[in-house]
Amino acid sequence: MQEVEELRREIQELSDLETELAELLEMAGIISDDGEEGLEIEKRIEEIEVVIDKLEFKILLGGEYDRSDVIMAIHAGAGGVDAQDWTEMLLRMYLRFCEKKGFRTKILSESRGGEAGIKSVTLEISGPYAYGYLQSEAGVHRLVRLSPFNSDNLRQTSFALVEILPVIEELAEVSINPQDVRVDVFRSSGAGGQSVNTTDSAVRITHIPTQTVVTCQNERSQLQNKEQAMKILRAKLHQKYLAEKEAEKKQLRGEYASAEWGSQIRSYVVHPYKMVKDHRTKYETANAEGVLEGDLQNFMEAYLKNRKK
Repeated sequence: MQEVEELRREIQELSDLETELAELLEMAGIISDDGEEGLEIEKRIEEIEVVIDKLEFKILLGGEYDRSDVIMAIHAGAGGVDAQDWTEMLLRMYLRFCEKKGFRTKILSESRGGEAGIKSVTLEISGPYAYGYLQSEAGVHRLVRLSPFNSDNLRQTSFALVEILPVIEELAEVSINPQDVRVDVFRSSGAGGQSVNTTDSAVRITHIPTQTVVTCQNERSQLQNKEQAMKILRAKLHQKYLAEKEAEKKQLRGEYASAEWGSQIRSYVVHPYKMVKDHRTKYETANAEGVLEGDLQNFMEAYLKNRKK
């Protein structure tokens, strides 16, 4: 039903665009290019170009799971307290992006740092083409800045890992045998409220054959946390399946290389100069503040165009 509604919306956009273009051509045929009428035509042309750019961008979102919702996990890497603070900055950046796109977000689990920041956080993001947009963010993100946690105010490099998984209700390739799953319950940590951290409502699920572990603790009941944890487990097992298939293809082609933690996909430099650069597409901008406020559209578009190529 969500897909049907999205398709209806796209058809309506195309229909509106067709009507707008017909009216514009009619206007252009009966008036001159100067004066107020000419300015009106120029203004409407600019508006139409914006709509066309938006529709052209959607053509890039043609992957199998591009319409899906997203499970995002952010983990602090090398860099100590700075890395944990960087993880919290990335969480804020993605929340701001989702707010601008009208996506719904829900934090599923969170482990805060002892001094500052976040060690790891998992959230669910729902909205049209959420995975299509956010798939570009999967990988290691590197921050270079003057450390606010260093008494000498020295330059510090921090790393954080972002995982992006499409929400998949059923797995065609991977089936989960209930006997292969171990479910543990424990008391939730965090701010509490609504008996969240006063009962054993948090759930940890271990998929024994692959040793994949997922946790969820932010829902009010054990049943809700278990449902969310199973959703994450399905997505992780599917990602593992796709990664194995891709590695197999590369090995057959003689180009297999293992992924390394330090191979960052994007660098954010705020000192001694300001620049954000994607190392896969080579797209870069000096507007580091805007990017950290959620202005990620250009990076995502560059990634999708590169994928299309």
